[in-house]
Amino acid sequence: MKSASGMQFGTYSEDDVDALRALAEEPGIVDIFLTNEWPSGVTNKAATSDVPSGVSDSADADSTISELVADIKPRYHVAGTMGVFYAREPYTNVDAVHVTRFMGLAPVGNKNKQKFIHAISPTPASTMSSVEICAKPPNTTLSPYTMVEKATPTEAKAERPGESGSDSQYWRYDVSQKRQKHGDGDSERLCFKFTSSGCCPRGEKCHFRHDEDARQQSIRGVCFDLLNKGKCERGPDCNFKHSLQDENGSASSRRSFGTPSSNRSKECWFCLSSPSVESHLITGIGEHYYSALAKGPLVEDHVLIVPVEHLPNTLSMPEDCEIELNRVQNSLKAYFENQGKQVVFFEWVFKRATHANLQVVPVPSSRASGIKDIFNLAAKKLGFKFKTIESTNNSEGRRLLRTQYDRSCSLFYVELPGGTILTHVVEENERFPSQFGREVLAGLLNTADRADWKNCKLSKEEETKMAERFKKQFEAYDPNR
Repeated sequence: MKSASGMQFGTYSEDDVDALRALAEEPGIVDIFLTNEWPSGVTNKAATSDVPSGVSDSADADSTISELVADIKPRYHVAGTMGVFYAREPYTNVDAVHVTRFMGLAPVGNKNKQKFIHAISPTPASTMSSVEICAKPPNTTLSPYTMVEKATPTEAKAERPGESGSDSQYWRYDVSQKRQKHGDGDSERLCFKFTSSGCCPRGEKCHFRHDEDARQQSIRGVCFDLLNKGKCERGPDCNFKHSLQDENGSASSRRSFGTPSSNRSKECWFCLSSPSVESHLITGIGEHYYSALAKGPLVEDHVLIVPVEHLPNTLSMPEDCEIELNRVQNSLKAYFENQGKQVVFFEWVFKRATHANLQVVPVPSSRASGIKDIFNLAAKKLGFKFKTIESTNNSEGRRLLRTQYDRSCSLFYVELPGGTILTHVVEENERFPSQFGREVLAGLLNTADRADWKNCKLSKEEETKMAERFKKQFEAYDPNR
């Protein structure tokens, strides 16, 4: 659709589809997926008596939506634009234990008085037990999308208006003469399934590019968006590397847009020399660590302790740096204790991470006694049990943690008030929520709506005022003054 000025809106691009497809490999289960179009083939394997007339062979359904929903595997899929109401039986998903429920809603005020509103009350998957997640109602069918025909390459290209030749060149990284085409596909885009896992269920019929070089870069932890589009727009949420890697896991110089050090400086959100760093949020800089207020804070005075050096986690820092870190932690604890608060420190040590940040969240002292219990409850919901490092202070607890840390594994740990540390080694194929620590504390504080930092964004002016206020109040405790 176009406005009077010729601006196009109400559409989506191939990049938008790629971004949604990437959710299939993110930790956790997608609870609700909303689309404008209906997915083609949704009535396959469904009870024909329940299917509204004219729906099963409708030309208004979209095969792109079918492919997306088959990849993302949401628990609920709600769509519109077909003009009728339809609640399909639950169906199973390929390579997943949970079922999906599809609901098509009619337009508001439609002439045939079809339902345009339908109430559901889903429990977030992150809080459900494995038994609840695996439950399958008696009327569950097989997935309707295992027999959906894919769009032809010509149709796929027609759905990407405005994409110029220069745009399609942007993401290439010196493999332009080595593209591996499959079937009749002529897409310039990488296949997410092949790149991330080494295999694609579509095989020769896949309309996306199967590139072994890109696959190797993915194994070394390089961001898929960087490989596919030449850029990543997820900012600090992205845990992957943003420069090509050689066989030893070091930044490769194959790409022509700069040296590894300049790439790091330009692309890292936490390097002080990077133009991307949010310098107005920085509250103090030491020799090995600096402190900054979190962007999209869970609570007021939500702080990040960040290594000055570009390292993937604080446990990889040289041992002598622990002295400075402990000093910063003790200063923050004293500052918040004066406000009647206790401090929780946690870190998601992702083995393909780029630049570490240790999160610091103050909680009211009246709720501090429940912190350990709620983390253990959340772990139980996800099917694992924390290991406990008993200690009476942070420095001793961290010393023990460092001796147990295996750099070949991902790890989540949380330092509780009093010094006890809870740890969980995350297995290679384990679907662990990257925002687990924040989500648990949001539950403790009854602020579930703030579990996602994007819901808590402030203007730059508000952030600046918040940082200046913190610096002024923290000045007497600042170990770097």
